[in-house]
Amino acid sequence: MATTIGAEGRIDLGEHGIDAGGRVHVHPSTSVLYTHTLRRNEGRLAEGGPLVVDTGRHTGRSPNDKFIVREPGSEERIWWGTVNQSIDEPHFEALRDKVTSFLEDQELYVVDSFAGADPAHRLPVRVITHSPWHALFAKTLFIEPTEDELADFEPRALILHAPAVEAEPEEDGTRSSTFVVLHPSRAEIVIGGSFYAGEIKKSIFTLMNDRLPLDGVLPMHCSANVGDEGDVAVFFGLSGTGKTTLSADPDRHLIGDDEHGWADDGIFNIEGGCYAKVIRLSPEAEPEIYKTTRSFGTVLENVVVDERGVLDLDDDSKTENTRAAYKLEQIANALPTKRAGHPGSVIFLTADAFGILPPIARLSREQAMFYFLSGFTAKLAGTEIGVTEPQPTFSACFGAPFLPQPPAVYAHMLGERLDRHSATVWLVNTGWTGGPFGEGERMPITATRALLHAALSGHIADGEFRTDELFGFEVPTEVHGVESKLLDPRSTWRDHEAYDRKARELAQMFHDNFEQFAEEAGADVVAAGPRV
Repeated sequence: MATTIGAEGRIDLGEHGIDAGGRVHVHPSTSVLYTHTLRRNEGRLAEGGPLVVDTGRHTGRSPNDKFIVREPGSEERIWWGTVNQSIDEPHFEALRDKVTSFLEDQELYVVDSFAGADPAHRLPVRVITHSPWHALFAKTLFIEPTEDELADFEPRALILHAPAVEAEPEEDGTRSSTFVVLHPSRAEIVIGGSFYAGEIKKSIFTLMNDRLPLDGVLPMHCSANVGDEGDVAVFFGLSGTGKTTLSADPDRHLIGDDEHGWADDGIFNIEGGCYAKVIRLSPEAEPEIYKTTRSFGTVLENVVVDERGVLDLDDDSKTENTRAAYKLEQIANALPTKRAGHPGSVIFLTADAFGILPPIARLSREQAMFYFLSGFTAKLAGTEIGVTEPQPTFSACFGAPFLPQPPAVYAHMLGERLDRHSATVWLVNTGWTGGPFGEGERMPITATRALLHAALSGHIADGEFRTDELFGFEVPTEVHGVESKLLDPRSTWRDHEAYDRKARELAQMFHDNFEQFAEEAGADVVAAGPRV
């Protein structure tokens, strides 16, 4: 039995099948992880204190290399297909053995933490890795236990992380040398072949997306904040649509930037940190997030830094998907409990690369279900391998890559909560205006902030709305602080007939995509979509 001793405790890695031959650091401090990363020349210290690392050839998630083990305890509920590719248990065991055999000969780092700020629904997670900066990432993104909680910590989920280990596709049943494999019943994840740290974060989110519905909790790919009066807002959206930026509002308290659960007594953050895109980050438009890029404890992925240690956030030579991982507490107005009541406002963020959708629209209950299941946005450059410019896409529930169960499971749970708590749903386009990508320009963030402030404060409800003839949703005709022309996307295009053609094309795309959900959603929800 391999017993290991760290600075803060004693654990037995033998229970995880690891006979550790090297030194094992249990619950290492941030300073230790910095020191080891710098000593091994696996990162650089930048001005202000952040740790700058390079993820190599993988600068985004690799969704085609993600697998779920087909096993008796879960296979009946899994949404099998392109999102959830299956792998059998023998191949999982072989990959697990390959990873543990490698880890046994390495200096190891063990991070124990929680996923879920609500004690009734949290999951104790153990990450074992040979990379100190990945250990720091896990320590940053998940919720750190107190000393008392560590003393009684019993992991119920395990990540075996070995990015230096590569699969042999013919032998291991993988698509490439990269693998991210989840065994649902055992709550075990093995990761290899990619140094992109986001795989750690999203693999646990995928697990929580499977576990929470079994407890009657809706998992959500959303950010969330709350006003001084307790008014909660959640912001659904895929990477790059503005979840992190728009929820970090100096006038409201940040609950979290990406992953939440909606339980019977309110919402809670699944994480303890944020993972923000920082390419061309503006100190004026996003001061809170910008400040974290100059702070000790922040991990910066693929950000360019010169020989003096000075960052260049505008340099996209490595990737558009530059990232900062930082503790939620680094945001000055973050809510320490990471928990709040039931949302009164639900916002669907979409980066419309066509430039067709208005900057904000109010949705009926049936329209909300339609647009939630549709999950329309544009994949932005760098967030996934092979995406070099915005690509229009439909991602069910604004998070299809992370849904182990069928989208209808999550949609029905959302519908029940909208009915129960009378939340208002808004569709917000943070994408393009004045034309499609390449012709138009990105929606001004100042306008988006003004529209959200009007919506969350209730002021927008007092104004006039028009009903969009094609899409059917309600669009305000005037909002204080926002140019009225911007509220009518057709008027922002030089060629109005070109707008009409593209709008009909987009409406047809919505219709064609929704056919897969039509039977489960019902006639009323189908009818709430665009007219074609």
